[in-house]
Amino acid sequence: MFISKNLKNLPYFTRKLSRKYNNVLLYPAFDLSNQRKGCLVTRKKTKKFRGSRTHGRGKKAGRGAGLRGGRGNAGLLKHKYLHLIKYMPDHIGRHGFKRPPSVVKEERIINVGQLEELFPDRDAINLDEEGYDKLLGGGIVKKAYHITVKKASEKAIEKIKAANGEITLLSS
Repeated sequence: MFISKNLKNLPYFTRKLSRKYNNVLLYPAFDLSNQRKGCLVTRKKTKKFRGSRTHGRGKKAGRGAGLRGGRGNAGLLKHKYLHLIKYMPDHIGRHGFKRPPSVVKEERIINVGQLEELFPDRDAINLDEEGYDKLLGGGIVKKAYHITVKKASEKAIEKIKAANGEITLLSS
């Protein structure tokens, strides 16, 4: 049976609000044995938490990440400091160093397998004049090359000599 929302105006009913469960408990103010006791009347969702300051979440717990002491790395230097020391010891401070640009020199490298693509009709190649600093041993050597270069890896030297080639290292 549907109970009208005008029951609040009747003198023999006491309203008990339950904000959390979105209903109003209606209790008779005095004994009405032939009436129903404790009738539930639901109300609109928009009016559920009217007048409630915290909406059933308590005080500080309902302010956002309150139960875990802040979101993410908040409080690492304050209330989560022991956690920081124990589990994240390298989190604070500076580590290592940055080499000055005047010291840093990038070597231009080339693999043995690229020689045939870049220099298809040449047997004698001066890689220093071509702008390369080091010869590495990646790829396959198919013909005998006479190569002049500043640096070369051991594998590159082996592959060139295995193909009856010759390699000359320049002193820098």
